[in-house]
Amino acid sequence: MGKIRVKTIGDEGLEEQNKKNAKLKREEKKARLQSSEITDENKTNESELLEPMEKNETAKETPVKTEDSKEKKQKKDKFAKKGNSRSANYTSNAMQIDKNKLYSLAEGIELLKKLKTAKFDETVELHINTTESGISGTMTLPHGTGKEIRVAVASDEIISEVEKGKINFDILIATPSQMPSLAKVAKILGPRGLMPNPKNGTISDKPEEAAKKFQGGQISFKTESKLPLIHLTVGKISFENSKLKENITTTISSVKKNRIKSMTLKSTMSPGIKLQV
Repeated sequence: MGKIRVKTIGDEGLEEQNKKNAKLKREEKKARLQSSEITDENKTNESELLEPMEKNETAKETPVKTEDSKEKKQKKDKFAKKGNSRSANYTSNAMQIDKNKLYSLAEGIELLKKLKTAKFDETVELHINTTESGISGTMTLPHGTGKEIRVAVASDEIISEVEKGKINFDILIATPSQMPSLAKVAKILGPRGLMPNPKNGTISDKPEEAAKKFQGGQISFKTESKLPLIHLTVGKISFENSKLKENITTTISSVKKNRIKSMTLKSTMSPGIKLQV
């Protein structure tokens, strides 16, 4: 006899239901997988679309930056060219000077007068190259500098004004006893070259007498801190030739001829004229 399969009545409906539930689960899982793949594909497509758009935006911005840099360079070149350019008057005057010649003092002054182009009374300057640094002193120009020199004698009132930033003088005279009081404004006066100093005669036991000397044309001179150069005002272009000559001769004697390597004479607006020492 063959095997007999026993089946309980009522189980058929439960088994069929289990099969349906399993089928539904498989279909839901498949649907979720398909949905995930579609989403990933959309993301990929979106990134592929955005990438060229971003590249295009970058490409659009690049020319603008290039234009900006070109414009800045053009402005820079324009200002540099403007700064190095000389006026027509200056160029014309420079052509009248022989750069390879050393002019005598009389020739230099006469030529300087011919180069006058400004409407105002130009200052006459003497620039001296010295053999060494650390040269300083005082002198009195016979005809002054042509500039009104404001001389003040140190006092509590003057010190108070300096502390507030008010400086109404070109030279400050002080007594030795006033120097401690001036120490608190040294940072203001020092950089301007206005601090009283015994080397230039601005510290004196008789400040009123010293002030009169400076008002009468006495000036101080010294080389630059890092270079053996002295820059001096020796008069105005309106001075007579003889007066300019006397002022310059006095300057040479005060600095001492053996300490002078070369000299250049010029006015505010003119090129330099090399002088014989």
